[in-house]
Amino acid sequence: VQLVESGGGLAQAGESLRLSCAASGVNFNTLAIGWFRQAPGKNRQVVACIGANDGRAYVQNFVEGRFTVSHDNAKNTVYLQMNSLKPEDSATYFCAAAPIDPYRTSWCAALRPDEYDSWGQGTQVTVSS
Repeated sequence: VQLVESGGGLAQAGESLRLSCAASGVNFNTLAIGWFRQAPGKNRQVVACIGANDGRAYVQNFVEGRFTVSHDNAKNTVYLQMNSLKPEDSATYFCAAAPIDPYRTSWCAALRPDEYDSWGQGTQVTVSS
């Protein structure tokens, strides 16, 4: 699986950015896509995830109400819409893929980080106050 992120950049507090994660090399419906972020000196943390087979999504409570995750299976792409950005959202954002059974209801929130076996190169998000 190849994953390519795009859409990062510089934003001011309160502004929005949308990250994209384009997948190739595998049937998209067999993937859960997770968004992770890592700031300098901090541990990587999962932000959101979605099952590409059914669109069931999960967003961490620390970004709930501000971030949403969606998918476009026609484009093999998952999006992370980030609204009302805060300086503490500044980090490198990664998307990652985990294999799932496309015929079963997905629940990506139950996936451990080590179950994601393909990672994108990351895209930087910097939010100024």
